[in-house]
Amino acid sequence: MTLEQAAEDVVDAVVVDDARLLLVNVQGGWSLPSGVPEPAETAQATAARVVYELTGYLVDGSSLLEPASDGGAAVVCQLLSDDPSGEARLTAGQLRWAPFAEAVAVGLPEAVRAYLEGHMPV
Repeated sequence: MTLEQAAEDVVDAVVVDDARLLLVNVQGGWSLPSGVPEPAETAQATAARVVYELTGYLVDGSSLLEPASDGGAAVVCQLLSDDPSGEARLTAGQLRWAPFAEAVAVGLPEAVRAYLEGHMPV
């Protein structure tokens, strides 16, 4: 698999709760939880699995956003559990709930920024 193929296969999970976005610090910077689909796995299922594996939160991968120009997928996920399980790969210090207005400045994909800007509270 080439780097271009790997980038195209990545699914970003857009986990929203009370006008906040879940961000993770995996490689020294804040970003969306993301991962590569397993064989025959939908983008929605990938998003839910990756969020649980990384953070311990249960989410539903409910809405696929318009595909990004780089080919990557983004899935809007609703939070189903208030507290993460103890099985998360990341620590509490590697998780952050950012208000939409703050999260938009993190350098998110265009489709995700557009979704958040359209759902910011007034």
